[in-house]
Amino acid sequence: MAGAEAAGGSGSASGSGSGSGSGLPLPGGVQRARQLLHMSVLAQAASPCGRFLAAGNNYGEVAVFSLSAALSAEAKEENKRPLGLFQAHSAPVYSLLSTERLLLSASDGECKGWNWAELGRKGCREVWTRRPPCRNALEVPEITSLELNPRDHSLVLAGGDGAVRVMDLETGTFTLQLLGHQDVVHSLALRDPQPQLLSGGEDGTVRLWDLRTGTQVQLIEVHKYQECSRPQLGKWIRCLATDCDWMVCGGGPALTLWHLRSVTPTTVFPLPHPQHHVLFHQDLVLSGGRGPVLHQFHLSGDLRGRVPVSSPALRSLALAQRHQHQVLTAAGNSPKIDVFTNLGYRAFSLAFA
Repeated sequence: MAGAEAAGGSGSASGSGSGSGSGLPLPGGVQRARQLLHMSVLAQAASPCGRFLAAGNNYGEVAVFSLSAALSAEAKEENKRPLGLFQAHSAPVYSLLSTERLLLSASDGECKGWNWAELGRKGCREVWTRRPPCRNALEVPEITSLELNPRDHSLVLAGGDGAVRVMDLETGTFTLQLLGHQDVVHSLALRDPQPQLLSGGEDGTVRLWDLRTGTQVQLIEVHKYQECSRPQLGKWIRCLATDCDWMVCGGGPALTLWHLRSVTPTTVFPLPHPQHHVLFHQDLVLSGGRGPVLHQFHLSGDLRGRVPVSSPALRSLALAQRHQHQVLTAAGNSPKIDVFTNLGYRAFSLAFA
């Protein structure tokens, strides 16, 4: 995954907490201070009610924040700290996803389900753990992305071994394996209203799958289109999002809006650096990547705004529904998670303790 920098660029949990050169263990406060310096928040998910936000980092930890308390008029600094913080995995948390009842977390070779109702309590335990079958007994591929298919209550998992797998959430049975990618699959997006899935990966392709049959119905080699190609940055696809017949994707190639029916790149967004996460939001495309900036574009490619963020590189964007309004949260190579109630400015930041 060198090209896509997908795993949080700052080492694993085992590497950051080591002692000094003398071999003596570090005091807890010093060790945590060092971890915070090298922390990356790789994944976020809002609770179904929109009152809480879960965030996962490169140390395998998940923090749960009260968005409702942090957004209240009487909010204090302690309301911007986690309600709960627990060790979910021994490796980085690459993806988080909410269902009506559960928070799902993904890491190296495993996906876990956690009960939202218990996440603020001490000593919370996973409801279940599922481990996808590996192609090779010697490798344990990371699970880089999760998508929930509400049509049949199934979970789609992107694998570091190039496979996309579908799991029945009720039984934990893996029902489909979508094979075609030649390298790590970094991102997934469900295409509505069709029962179709888009996947993008290190091999430079975006593939469209029919989830009813498990067959590939479209292949887009983005780097082969001259208007998108940036060979100096590579061909990897790190992020993608879809809105019916439209898709936006980027990574090594430029962030580009595509019309899926005609397989045509219609808008190339003028960003010089690779992008790590992208969202459709109303009539805008929101994007984050290298650099401490959240970009906002009209679908035409016109820049609506560049909003400064706390992180030197963004890796995760999430939308939480709060009453009639949506709250955007943005995180990356920093222990801080920026909260936007208005896209024009950052309201405040949540922070890992």
